[in-house]
Amino acid sequence: MAHFSDVEIDRTPEEFAGSRTSPSGLYRRFLKRGFDIAVVLLLMLMVVPVVLAFGLLIRRDGGPALYSQPRVGRGGRIFRCWKLRTMGVDADRRLAELIASDSSAHAEWATRQKLKNDPRITPIGRILRKTSLDELPQLWNVLKGDMSLVGPRPMLPDQTRLYPGRAYYSLRPGVTGFWQISDRNETSFASRASYDTAYSRRLSFVTDMLVLLATAWVVVRGTGY
Repeated sequence: MAHFSDVEIDRTPEEFAGSRTSPSGLYRRFLKRGFDIAVVLLLMLMVVPVVLAFGLLIRRDGGPALYSQPRVGRGGRIFRCWKLRTMGVDADRRLAELIASDSSAHAEWATRQKLKNDPRITPIGRILRKTSLDELPQLWNVLKGDMSLVGPRPMLPDQTRLYPGRAYYSLRPGVTGFWQISDRNETSFASRASYDTAYSRRLSFVTDMLVLLATAWVVVRGTGY
């Protein structure tokens, strides 16, 4: 796992795209969905207590434990994506005020669609994001068929105008993926298209297993964002 993190996680989108392409027809069309369901069912006994425990901690500020947003799925279908809440209950208002009053924050948001030092994130939320544990409720989305364990980062409907690629729309969005295990804190939103194209080319059981192993390493290192 350490070797994979050193070689794979730090690659650029171009290096991912230039990697060996694996045959993926049977796995892509039939086996990937079964793999997703089997893994989620195996993880449930461990995941549910973790989600409940963090949910109780989140509820201490009076807001809901879970948060959902509309996201774009395969073929452009809109679905509700679930996460553990990591921001204050007035996050949308605070973001609007911040980007209206701070030009650097406005520029960062326009390029990356996220803020590296986001004042909306709660203390418990920072822990959840660093470990990527806020994504655990998305396993419900995987079970429903909205998402896959591995795939493109799910994007908001109003972000589609910023996305220059097409690979995203042929895949189920993923709880993790090439972008999520790479230099995601430093890249622009548009660069996601390169990662998604590279993943579509290399999609296979081996690729998905390597991404899941790399994701475990991201969680252990606490390098999520």
